[in-house]
Amino acid sequence: MPFGFYIIMAAQFFSALADNALLIAAIAALRDMQAPSEYEPLLKTFFTVSYVVLAAFVGAFADSMPKWRVMLISNSIKIVGCAMMFYGIHPLAAYAVVGLGAAAYSPAKYGILTEYLPHRLLVVANGWIEGLTVGAIILGVVLGGALITPNVSHALMALELPFMESSGEIVIAIIGLLYVVAALFNLYVPDTGVDHKPLKRNPIYLIHEFQHCLSLLWRDKLGQISLAVTTLFWGAGATLQFIVIKWSEVALRLDLSKSSMLQGVVAVGVAAGATLAARFVTLRKSVRVIPLGIAMGVIVLIMNFVTSMWVAIPLLVLIGGLSGFFVVPMNALLQHRGHILMGAGHSIAVQNFNENLSVLAMTGLYYLMIKMDMSIYWVLTLFGLFVSTVMYLIRGRHLDNQKKHDDVAHLDDSPH
Repeated sequence: MPFGFYIIMAAQFFSALADNALLIAAIAALRDMQAPSEYEPLLKTFFTVSYVVLAAFVGAFADSMPKWRVMLISNSIKIVGCAMMFYGIHPLAAYAVVGLGAAAYSPAKYGILTEYLPHRLLVVANGWIEGLTVGAIILGVVLGGALITPNVSHALMALELPFMESSGEIVIAIIGLLYVVAALFNLYVPDTGVDHKPLKRNPIYLIHEFQHCLSLLWRDKLGQISLAVTTLFWGAGATLQFIVIKWSEVALRLDLSKSSMLQGVVAVGVAAGATLAARFVTLRKSVRVIPLGIAMGVIVLIMNFVTSMWVAIPLLVLIGGLSGFFVVPMNALLQHRGHILMGAGHSIAVQNFNENLSVLAMTGLYYLMIKMDMSIYWVLTLFGLFVSTVMYLIRGRHLDNQKKHDDVAHLDDSPH
């Protein structure tokens, strides 16, 4: 890989690290405010709403200037959201602003891969990016969980830092510094030299252009399969974050700090699965991993019978490993088709729109289930069956498409 790729990875790592640490800090802030428990999944809802509402604009914005500049501007918006939480703005509103920055950041961080690297390296690059992002999730939730523990809180207060009256403010300030580090790396992200389209000022034109790109990707035989898989994956993954916290509190009797660290166990599996996919799966073989999504949904059902930490940890690693192994090739395939059909920024914006619409829908359903006081075991059962059923239907659609015309044969099958 060229050196600039490692700069891109470093910028992504610190930005994602801060996002996930801030999520745990925001959950702790809600609990300190004695907010209703159903507010916690709403954090993810507020975070992702910008991905859906602004989808028609962020792709065009990402393609209108060098990607490093887009990443820097977007990361600065995240710093503003973090500062809002520091100054006592409601966590839901502050995290929504962080989500606004993330929505603008995403088309640039993934779009630059298709501009900077040849198509044959996309699976490898996605394996590294996803693995590193998952590593950031692991460290982010562990860092967030560690910072809110009583011992660390007392140690932070003992520092008697100026302008900081509580341990919560110190925690958020530490997370803000991570965003600053990410911004410094943004300055050194390489300019790919790709021509940029001037940003259209007419919002009606941008919405019409986005609708055209959306229908184009869903009509493409390989694009629709990879988009359906990644859409389901990100909605399920976001919901699973909160399910693991609730389940570990009920089944394993863990507090928020330890529950958040258990999220990191899932992420370890995702990182391992992503690394293996990058090593062994080529672009042409990417569609062969779909059955693993069916298996993941079935294995989730086993969580209903787990009461021991020694069983929970390997099971969560396995669930994460399966999800990481099948989503990385699908992500690379989707980026490849999107780059060919419409350009990097626009295709990632379409991807984000669908994936985060799924996040909103699935976390919204989880919110309703918790509000109705549904047992977490029922939630787990419905979740696992839903994932397996939808993945089975997607696989059936792909097999039907292949009977009509073999599009897979035209994909690059060269080794890394």
